Amino acid sequence: MSIDSRALFRLTLVRHTCGAVAAIAVLYVLTTTAGPYRDLQIAQAAYLTCAVAGLTVLTGLGGQISLGHGAFMAVGAYTAALLIIHQGWPLAAVLAAATGATALTGAVVGAVAARLEGPYLAGATLAFAIGLPGLANYEPLIDLLGGQNGLAVPPPVPPAGLGAAFPLERWQAWIACLGAVLTLFLLANLTRGRFGRTLRAGRDDEIAAALAGLRVARLRIVATVVSAACAGLAGGLLALVATLAAPGAFPLALSLQLIAAIIIGGLGSLAGAVWGALILVFVPTWASDAASTSGLSHNIASNLPLAIYGLVLIAVTLAFPRGLQGGLRDLGGALRRRLPPPRLPTNPPGGADEATTDDAGARPDDRGGAGGRGERVRR
Repeated sequence: MSIDSRALFRLTLVRHTCGAVAAIAVLYVLTTTAGPYRDLQIAQAAYLTCAVAGLTVLTGLGGQISLGHGAFMAVGAYTAALLIIHQGWPLAAVLAAATGATALTGAVVGAVAARLEGPYLAGATLAFAIGLPGLANYEPLIDLLGGQNGLAVPPPVPPAGLGAAFPLERWQAWIACLGAVLTLFLLANLTRGRFGRTLRAGRDDEIAAALAGLRVARLRIVATVVSAACAGLAGGLLALVATLAAPGAFPLALSLQLIAAIIIGGLGSLAGAVWGALILVFVPTWASDAASTSGLSHNIASNLPLAIYGLVLIAVTLAFPRGLQGGLRDLGGALRRRLPPPRLPTNPPGGADEATTDDAGARPDDRGGAGGRGERVRR
């Protein structure tokens, strides 16, 4: 690594560290001022941010379609639940083990997916999303995984120093938010470096990347491992927040919602992953509240949230073809273009520069002034 690249890496690391600290401060204020219900919503948005950010790396930067991220979340959730129930591991070790176990699963899936493209890859990951959660209902595994009812996870106990009256929902939100900030921090530094550049190169032109010496298949496997690890952490956090790991929490609709989130937020943008996770959590809640207060019949009101949710997604997609983050960048660029250009500084009247040069920057002697070459020629 050259001196310039090292300086650039340090500058990027400092900028991302400052952003992470600012995000933690903002989330602390939000969670301490919100009620228990809002804290749970913040926790849901936080663990979904982990999964959406990982999928952004795989699909947005790597160009690999994955419909199986709900299954990766299931691996993380069941790993966390089993370790808490049967082993009593501490919280940090549980989340680390859930992330690692899902990363290993991602390595196996990535080795198969690296040989597939297009609809074949989508079909393989779709089968993975449908088949893996169904293992909980497999007869030899029912006693271990709890069958259709799943595993009840004991809620995380807040530290004694926070006080006996500390809300459980706030503690769950703090855990999930810390996991989301850490995920975004690591992915931001990872995608800004060599890994991100090579991943984009393989996405844009696989043949040219291979001719340049890049191992495209290995890049895809590594991207799948990174994305699966993020989904595993999201699943472990889901088990802690929902206090349950059950097959019904990981349907195919969850994987499709994650795909919709990266498209709406902005493909390849980690900030867009945050927007997409917020939409997944808050728009359905807002639609349900609107339907319950509409005064319509029960049949219409029960189907109205899904219709409102679909209309909002369609409107956002049409208004911002590059996602919300891309739309915000376009708006910011338009506003900057409308601002007047900065005025160049001018020399004060009577200054030293004015006495020695004119507007063209030439000295009087150069124009044949008094004592100059022009006067000597006339003489």
